[in-house]
Amino acid sequence: MARAPCARVRCWRWRRNPLRRRSDVVEAWVILAGWLLALVGGLLAGLAAADAIERSADRQRAERRTVSAVLVEDAKGKVPARTAGDPRVWATVRWTAPDGSIRTGEARVSATSPAGNRVTVWIDQSGHLTAEPLTDGQARSHAAAGGVLVATGVGGIALAAVSVARFHLSQRRMEQWAVEWERIDTRWGRKSG
Repeated sequence: MARAPCARVRCWRWRRNPLRRRSDVVEAWVILAGWLLALVGGLLAGLAAADAIERSADRQRAERRTVSAVLVEDAKGKVPARTAGDPRVWATVRWTAPDGSIRTGEARVSATSPAGNRVTVWIDQSGHLTAEPLTDGQARSHAAAGGVLVATGVGGIALAAVSVARFHLSQRRMEQWAVEWERIDTRWGRKSG
């Protein structure tokens, strides 16, 4: 049996007709505002996040510097710094801070380094050990990834809010229909259900 073709009515919530309810118009505006917020808000939030990550990487590069440190103990037999493929281990080093004081701390060094060997470590402005700052390429990739994640998150939150609003509007519409059917049934002299 062949099915009759159904005409798809586009933008029906915006057109004037006697069956359109106020909640239909509100729903149309909620959908439009939600999509605009998801697209524009997500784009702006993503760009802002990427810019913040780039500025943070620039600040790290400006504030951090390398100093020469002396290995206080042999690095052999120490705990690996990262995964099995990383040849570095954590060992105690000693360096001179910018204020002239002698400091010690744990840094990643080659696993074969003997005590007294010179290594290069990164310090911040106050002379504390810190991680190496991001390179330009790493900063760009972190900024791109962070921007995409923030944009996706903001867009997803906006669309989730639209779904919640549509659900509540639909529930309200169903309650209104139930009240109207009840009124029509009592006018006809019978009760449905």
